[in-house]
Amino acid sequence: MRQRWVWGGIALVALVGGCTSGSDDEPATPKSPPAWTEPAAYSYVLARGCDAAKPVGRYQVDVKSGAVADSKRLDTTSVEPSAGSEEDLGPATGDTGEEIEAFTLNELLEMAQNATDDGGAVTKAFDNTDGHPVKVTIDVGSGPECWNVSDYKTA
Repeated sequence: MRQRWVWGGIALVALVGGCTSGSDDEPATPKSPPAWTEPAAYSYVLARGCDAAKPVGRYQVDVKSGAVADSKRLDTTSVEPSAGSEEDLGPATGDTGEEIEAFTLNELLEMAQNATDDGGAVTKAFDNTDGHPVKVTIDVGSGPECWNVSDYKTA
């Protein structure tokens, strides 16, 4: 009789052991970033271009009350023409670098939504901590346009 009980106890331990969660063997499900709501004031660096190593332009953008309060280009040098120079010698840096009007992150997301509504291919990536956009790529048929967001800070 004692032997039956030992075998029954072993069977019970094996049964209970088999019912435990195998969470160590299962891959973790990636968390979705939280929904982002535009704060009243924030700043960020906007890099335009799909090659992160060589962006077409980089801009420091300050937003207050849902509008761009200030923006400045970060990747150009300003050169004053010499007095008396009447010829336009072009940019001193040799790079014409297209200027853009900076926008809020909400406007960037609206631009992506408009492109989607018009049939364009759009991808978006968001920060996993607070949900602000970190990259938006839009292709409406003429090649992708990429916008990368870094140095995001709320005021």
